[in-house]
Amino acid sequence: MATIEYYILLGVNSMTKVWEISSSDLENKSQKASLEEKLDEIKTAFTYGEIVAIPTETVYGLAADARNPEAIHKIFQAKGRPGDNPLIIHIHDVAQLEKFTPPLDKRVKTMMAHFWPGPISFILPLVGDYLASNAVAELNSVAVRMPSHPVGRKIIQHADMPLAAPSANLSGKPSPTNAHHVIDDLNNKVYGVVDSESADYGIESTVLDCTQFPYRIARPGAISRADLEAVLNVEVESFEGDSDKPISPGMKYKHYAPHQPLIVIEGGITNNTKLPVERHQKVGLIAPESCREFIDGEVQFISLCRDEQSYKEAARNLYAALRVMDTSDVDIIFIHGFDKNPESEGLMNRIYKATGNEVISGD
Repeated sequence: MATIEYYILLGVNSMTKVWEISSSDLENKSQKASLEEKLDEIKTAFTYGEIVAIPTETVYGLAADARNPEAIHKIFQAKGRPGDNPLIIHIHDVAQLEKFTPPLDKRVKTMMAHFWPGPISFILPLVGDYLASNAVAELNSVAVRMPSHPVGRKIIQHADMPLAAPSANLSGKPSPTNAHHVIDDLNNKVYGVVDSESADYGIESTVLDCTQFPYRIARPGAISRADLEAVLNVEVESFEGDSDKPISPGMKYKHYAPHQPLIVIEGGITNNTKLPVERHQKVGLIAPESCREFIDGEVQFISLCRDEQSYKEAARNLYAALRVMDTSDVDIIFIHGFDKNPESEGLMNRIYKATGNEVISGD
């Protein structure tokens, strides 16, 4: 289907292009010519300094040529993103790193071989001026990753250039896990959007700082500390606190938030939980389905996952749930606080960031 025809069917009045590419298209021989045409159009857009939202297995990314400072400026402008918040560089081949990082430590090579392609970014020393300085926020380090989403990976491979790609949303808002989320935020602000399968993980990549040893987790994600330590056979530290000059996205600013006040219920929701609300307030609650029995019928309830141990399901659905609440008429939102453990660390990091660490006890 032609780009403009597809966009008209979406019912969106926009100059933003939409390319519909599914994972099945990559294997469908009858779609080969159409697929190549779309990939060529996207590569041309990158070559001419345009920005295009592409799917990844974590969230949708707003991509541009990482070597082009004007293109990088467009990303910051479209998102309203602070200029001191560095971008993650997306690649399709480890050999690309030779152009902007020193030779890799053998431990880093081992982790890349084990976890890539996948939801982890490695912060490495930066050398030379191959990358635009504004892509790395003038730092002497760079975060890189290799996505596993089949369509996103194919786009990066076809473009054959390093792509800077933060989440494709307005800065501070919930990240997008499908193309419609991107259009809601960035319609008419970006050159194009690739409409493909939704993200599998739903939260951004784990970021591991490999510029010093022991390595430090700068941002938790789907790949846990236990996963990393099992491969490295050494302890991995946490980056304590936010940095005034962040080395990774997600370290300094409030993120992922709807416009209403959002409060996490630590310890989770029980039949004893009392929500501190005014009589006139419309209340929203995001929680596991198993908590529904404890909820007053007048509360707008969004089921985040099956039960309190369904951390992966909760992470996959988190941003979509926050976006639904963001467009609702509720005045205040509460969200279930999951048990703190290695499996829930990335999920709870995003929840605390979204609430600005506003908490109440569920007891």
